[in-house]
Amino acid sequence: MRSILIIFTFLSLTIAASAQDKASAEKTVPKTVLNKVVEASCGQCRFNMAGKSCDLAVKIDGKAYFVDGTGIDEHGDAHAKDGFCQKVRKARVSGHIEGNRFKATSFKLLPEENNN
Repeated sequence: MRSILIIFTFLSLTIAASAQDKASAEKTVPKTVLNKVVEASCGQCRFNMAGKSCDLAVKIDGKAYFVDGTGIDEHGDAHAKDGFCQKVRKARVSGHIEGNRFKATSFKLLPEENNN
């Protein structure tokens, strides 16, 4: 009986340790985004993200991420009538999500759709 208890305890600890390793590994693997059309705008002004100034952000699968690899003013004046602080725009992006940031390798702002 005692040997069964020891074996059960050992197996339980092994399974628990294995599950924790997989969970932590999944968190550290960056999610790759390839040529995907996403919403892009000012994270603070349009996506209600915490921050001290206007910064470019994208929404991928419903979650907003600040962008590294390109800046908010590299795509026109952010405070212009059609700028990121005034509107949510569409962009075609590639890169990966690392932590709470999107590391862009490609960012192409798409033309605005004419709704007239």
